[in-house]
Amino acid sequence: MIHFRTDNEIELLRQAALLVGKTLGEVGKHIRPGVRTIDLDKLAEEFIRDHGATPAFKGYDGFPGSLCISVNEQVVHGIPGNYELRDGDIVSIDCGTVLNGYVGDSAYTFCCGEVSEEVKLLLKRTKESLYKGIEAAVAGNRIGDIGYAVQSHVEQFGYGVVRELVGHGVGRKMHEDPQVPNYGKRGTGVKLSEGMVLAIEPMITLGKKEIVQERDGWTITTRDRKPAAHFEHDIAVRHGKAEILSSFEWAEAVENNQ
Repeated sequence: MIHFRTDNEIELLRQAALLVGKTLGEVGKHIRPGVRTIDLDKLAEEFIRDHGATPAFKGYDGFPGSLCISVNEQVVHGIPGNYELRDGDIVSIDCGTVLNGYVGDSAYTFCCGEVSEEVKLLLKRTKESLYKGIEAAVAGNRIGDIGYAVQSHVEQFGYGVVRELVGHGVGRKMHEDPQVPNYGKRGTGVKLSEGMVLAIEPMITLGKKEIVQERDGWTITTRDRKPAAHFEHDIAVRHGKAEILSSFEWAEAVENNQ
């Protein structure tokens, strides 16, 4: 069932999403060689709770962390633990909050230390593909238009588009209808209407698109062990231009100051 949100509900979703953006920035400040991912997770949980919200991921279907922290070939759903970040790693931080009964959900992939130019380009182009998808997320278009915009941007560079994991509606629950794939044909799928709120989240690989699930039951990695990037925004579907509810402002400020 697809929900259509009132302007008041969209404002509440924006507040939850902006708190995610601030949390991503706070975590980003501490991404450096030698830092354990579990320590980033603890920092995020404390920050979220200090702002009157709860971590949406913690306990979700039994997930143990407040963040999904996925490093290098890990695509998504990495469990925070004792891994110490190394120079040259890329670190996807996926974060969710529940604030006043509504969910914010956003992700950003950070560089740790000196990252190769090839991988930096993967991050840049994955982020570009997110905004291409958002441009297509307007009333009157269809879900397939979003996926086509993402896919056509990244595949020209030879990157892989993960098929099994998709974006989604977001509202009072973290995962709502409709599903929002990062690939597709223009003019196909659910019609987009004013008031739909979607989490659009390209998951793009440097190599092939195939993925595997690790033994922990959560972590998804690329089958060929090549790096993957992940960026995610929450948006409200509007006429003419989508409204971005989340923000990379704080994450990008950290990135620009490194």
